[in-house]
Amino acid sequence: MVIRLILAFLHLLTLGIGFYAIWTRANALKKLTNTSGLAEVFRADNLWGLASMLWIGTGVWRAFGGLEKGSAYYLHSTAFLVKMGLFLLVFLLEVKIMVTLIRWRSKSKKGELIDFTPARSFAFKSHLQLGILSIIVLLATMMARGIWN
Repeated sequence: MVIRLILAFLHLLTLGIGFYAIWTRANALKKLTNTSGLAEVFRADNLWGLASMLWIGTGVWRAFGGLEKGSAYYLHSTAFLVKMGLFLLVFLLEVKIMVTLIRWRSKSKKGELIDFTPARSFAFKSHLQLGILSIIVLLATMMARGIWN
């Protein structure tokens, strides 16, 4: 019982952390024109990475670790399946951003020139991710109330 409570708490707490991190990263990317703003982008991105790992870890444990309603319930829930599809979309939007930021970190450490041209499109994609995450939260709320199962 206690582990279920702790996992649910962490899963929900991560929502706030994740939203803050991606919002901060998007705003930092939007105004990024030179290396002076990279530290803010990287801090927010690190927090987003941590939130993502916590979200995935607690979500998988809750859904398939025998602690909640059981995997059969989740795998037959339309809301859950749509939620996972949207999660995949968030991940697909993240791949290019993640790879580029890893390259920027490497170039920054080496003192190499960085092309900041994609920063504004990454900010836009981050805002898209926030919208998608909002829909995911709606679907989670629907699941908790037995809607669209």
